[in-house]
Amino acid sequence: MFLLALGVVFAVCFAVSRAKDPRLLRNGPFLVAAIAFGGAGLLMVLAEYSIVASILLWILGLAIPLSILVFGVGLIANGITMLRREGRSLGNQLSLIVGVLVLALPVISVVLVVQFRVTGFWLAALIGLASAYASVAFVSFALYSVVYGRMRHTFTPSAIVIHGSGLIRGRVPALLRGRLDRGLRVYGAELARGNHPVLVPSGGQGDDEPRPEGEAMADYLREQGVPEADILPETQSTSTRENIARSIELLDEADRRGPIMLVTSDYHVLRTASLARRMDVDAQVVGSRTARYYVPSAFIREFVALLVENRVATLIAVGTFAVLLVAILVGTLTSALG
Repeated sequence: MFLLALGVVFAVCFAVSRAKDPRLLRNGPFLVAAIAFGGAGLLMVLAEYSIVASILLWILGLAIPLSILVFGVGLIANGITMLRREGRSLGNQLSLIVGVLVLALPVISVVLVVQFRVTGFWLAALIGLASAYASVAFVSFALYSVVYGRMRHTFTPSAIVIHGSGLIRGRVPALLRGRLDRGLRVYGAELARGNHPVLVPSGGQGDDEPRPEGEAMADYLREQGVPEADILPETQSTSTRENIARSIELLDEADRRGPIMLVTSDYHVLRTASLARRMDVDAQVVGSRTARYYVPSAFIREFVALLVENRVATLIAVGTFAVLLVAILVGTLTSALG
């Protein structure tokens, strides 16, 4: 009953926090905690009356260690696919590296305990602490990214800013075309509602690009039938932060003030929303779909970038998580010895 009550508390926290601002990163941990504690608590209550619930509870317990194996093998397989299709850059190797770590760390922990006894136990506990925090944080980020990306935003945007993602030989590639098509769908839906936002294709010129992304994106929008008056290209930005900041400056110059809709890839939605919130920009974010094989590495890369951008909050969260796990560990040892 305690776990179920805890799940309800976290569900209320999630509802209140989401109502305050859907872009808050804490919404993810609240949602995961509500699902985990609420689901486990409900099964424990039902297990007293139903054999099916008891079986599900046992399956859940067995599935946790099995999921480590499945997750690790899946990431390694994805990493090999990324290397074959996208090349050998560090970003494309992330899922492979993480997959190896997922499988190796439990083995390393067991070896430490066997070889070094008490010292090895504390080292293994430290590895477990870091792994547990990383796992919970990543699941929270990934799950809420999906949830946020599918939310219906009911505000009326004055503009739709489409983030660039790089050109190939001066032309719009598939990833960027997906963002533009998503922006066009939002634009069409707003016109149907009687709103008339402008489209802001945003992206500067990289060292390996013959022209700014914003120009190529604007050409694509014109080819899809968007009137010239509804396109306001931004061609100076070189990062997500600059995409937002320079687009806002451009809109202010055009006397287009008000809330905006940001369009990016689905894996990039939550970090973009968090960044817009920290910049105090009145904006929500929608995402375009990404090729399935690309998703794991993309989410890992976004997660790492998010931790770096929010390093103070990350340190506080790690400290809190460490205290809770140490308290649980000490309590367990005390009970075992007593």
